[in-house]
Amino acid sequence: MSTTWYECKVKYRKTDETGGQKITTEPYLIDALSYTEAESRINEEMSAYISEEFKITNIKVANYAEIHPFENADRWFRSKVSLLAYDEESGKERKTNMYLLVQANDVKEAYDNTISVMKGSMGDYTIPAISESPIMDVFPYFSGEEGELEQLERFNALKGSKPEVAAEIVDHMEFETAPEEEATV
Repeated sequence: MSTTWYECKVKYRKTDETGGQKITTEPYLIDALSYTEAESRINEEMSAYISEEFKITNIKVANYAEIHPFENADRWFRSKVSLLAYDEESGKERKTNMYLLVQANDVKEAYDNTISVMKGSMGDYTIPAISESPIMDVFPYFSGEEGELEQLERFNALKGSKPEVAAEIVDHMEFETAPEEEATV
């Protein structure tokens, strides 16, 4: 079964850094089977975070193919990935766009994270756009089955990890290289 993500906008009274209160509307992403379940789940999730009353102002289907949390990142970025395919009948190259939601600290890191997510793809692709998303948090659906509990814990650990000040990306890919041929003199 494919995942359907719903963007839910929640309006509530928020206390800012100075101690003043203002009314704000923030979008959250939730995985659900229907609009009704999305409303029920966002009510449940927000009740854990917001002690005062809140209002759900909008629920719509979000156009994300995949969601990818990363360690030590605190913001969400929308990556547009254009998959390239060659149409043999017309002889033209066709592009199909998909959108990924990637967690990162800045646009460069979002680009690097998108590249790492796409490493396993077999086809050609380009990344024409990356922009910061207004999404505040992501709530995936887990049925509670034993195998999914580990997935939930890993997702929440990645999502909730705090950014390091000087995070360095380490490439863990190993490539087999042919031994260099010795030059004859």
